[in-house]
Amino acid sequence: MAEKDTAQAIREYRETGDINLRNDIVMRYLELVRVIALSLRNVYIKYATTDDIINEGVLALMSAIDTFDLDRGVKFETYANIKIKGAIVDFVRKQDWVPRQVRAFGRELDTAYNELFNKLGRHPKNAELAEHLGLSMEKLEKQMAESASAVTLSFEELLYEDNFDIMEGGDLADKALYEKELKQMIAKAITELTPKARQVVTLYYYEKIKFSEIARVLGITESRVCQIHSKAILYLKRALTDYMQK
Repeated sequence: MAEKDTAQAIREYRETGDINLRNDIVMRYLELVRVIALSLRNVYIKYATTDDIINEGVLALMSAIDTFDLDRGVKFETYANIKIKGAIVDFVRKQDWVPRQVRAFGRELDTAYNELFNKLGRHPKNAELAEHLGLSMEKLEKQMAESASAVTLSFEELLYEDNFDIMEGGDLADKALYEKELKQMIAKAITELTPKARQVVTLYYYEKIKFSEIARVLGITESRVCQIHSKAILYLKRALTDYMQK
């Protein structure tokens, strides 16, 4: 559906309250929901089915139809895309599948990483993180592996929730340009990772390969893959935070 046709359909739906008009818009954007659900598969795969996530995405799409501001000059697809991603991340977070101690360690690790970054003026090494947290290297790496899923979710939250909620009021920048710049920033940060970390991030986020499968590809243990992933996401989160604060 062309953007102009979408806007007209939304206007007609709001004027008439005709559910058939809304359902027609939903059907036309259902593929967008499916694409987004599959793109976030690694975030929810252990805790929800793709069908469950698509259902959440459809509900978010309906909400987007009801709340989209027709007079702001923003494309509906752009608005719906962020609303759907945010709803999916919020749904996964509310499942409360991450053990409390794992979630707590994730927060401590994130705080320690940022404190050391500010102190050292560079990204800290694992040995420095272990010393800062009062842990042995073995304990640190074990807990980093256990917190991989929680770290993944926190990164998705950073991308799609409060810090990127530019749809609901406020000054609307050119979203297409904003997203392009964001993708370029993340791509640049990924190139700055170690070769092994770059491989893990690329396979996990771009190729949608599970940790266990990445371990077989790289010839290392799944636990080691999780450790590498957790450290890489700390690096990317820091880069993302720096970008947003400019």
